[in-house]
Amino acid sequence: MLDRIQKIIAAMEGGKSDLDTLIQHYEEGQRLIALCQQRLADIERKVETLIKKPDGSLDTAPFPEDP
Repeated sequence: MLDRIQKIIAAMEGGKSDLDTLIQHYEEGQRLIALCQQRLADIERKVETLIKKPDGSLDTAPFPEDP
């Protein structure tokens, strides 16, 4: 997915595309970025933090979310 986003950026920066193609690239890039952001949010919800208890054993807690 990131490879495709990089190719879109390169094509848009190349200066050889017409306006319709640039708009298509932009829209595709926005869809891919939204998908990446959703995947990242899903993964962040799955990540847990290891916490060391006073007795030395380990426990897990949900990863703290940004405020």
